[in-house]
Amino acid sequence: MPRRAASQTSAGEYRLVLEPNRIEKQYWLDLWRYRELFWILAWRDIAVRYKQTAIGVGWALVRPLLTMLVFTVIFGRLARLPSEGDAPYAVLVFAGTMPWQFFSTALSSCADSLIDNANLLTKVYFPRLIVPAAAVITSFVDAVIALLILAGLMVWFQWWPSWRLLTLPLWMGVATAASLGPGLWLASLNVQYRDFRYVVPFLVQFGLYISPVGFSSAIVPESWQLLYALNPVVGVIEGFRWAIIGQGAFINPLGFWLSMAIVLVLLLTGLRQFRRMEKRLADVI
Repeated sequence: MPRRAASQTSAGEYRLVLEPNRIEKQYWLDLWRYRELFWILAWRDIAVRYKQTAIGVGWALVRPLLTMLVFTVIFGRLARLPSEGDAPYAVLVFAGTMPWQFFSTALSSCADSLIDNANLLTKVYFPRLIVPAAAVITSFVDAVIALLILAGLMVWFQWWPSWRLLTLPLWMGVATAASLGPGLWLASLNVQYRDFRYVVPFLVQFGLYISPVGFSSAIVPESWQLLYALNPVVGVIEGFRWAIIGQGAFINPLGFWLSMAIVLVLLLTGLRQFRRMEKRLADVI
């Protein structure tokens, strides 16, 4: 509804002013007002994730550690693929495994978040964007814990990263945007078409094969580099390797910026799709 404001002129006449619609601005202000609910949902998801498990948050270390060991043996020892710079192959794999685990977990959690919170969505008002955003943030905790593996690799190989490691929070932000964009698409579509509950695991599995998790993207032929960069995870992983490996890390500038552009497009279109669907969530879910 347009905002109305009444004012009195010098002649004593009242003037009614109709201002443009402010609903969209109010929505983003509500996100800030409901920030406490955001943290409550995020903390609840973190507490539930490892509840009644034998090793608790240890799973945040086991999954990337085992993935790193398997990929190191297959691609580093058996296939004898090259590393980047002077980094041990295990470090190369970890620099790909960490963002991939974050991306895949955040994407899956974000896609299912609305269905998992259906009872909450149909009872009270709050900006629905808080639900998928909180689901993504919980995956951030796993990624931070996984950094202990990097510390272990540094001690084991007596190999130390450069100052670029300080830029890792920036790349975590990029990985968050890369997972939130398609996650919002899938979350909104999942409400209307439950088929996407079965599509998401397939997408995650397929994405692992076409992303440079266990190998360097430098082995991709030059004529395929731009096509390969259409996968937004390629740019995210190259950014993580630039930060962790440092000097000698491969990064294709044109392909990298193409990946970043796709991340931005997916994020903006995902937000737009979610806002469109948000008005009908309570009726459809």
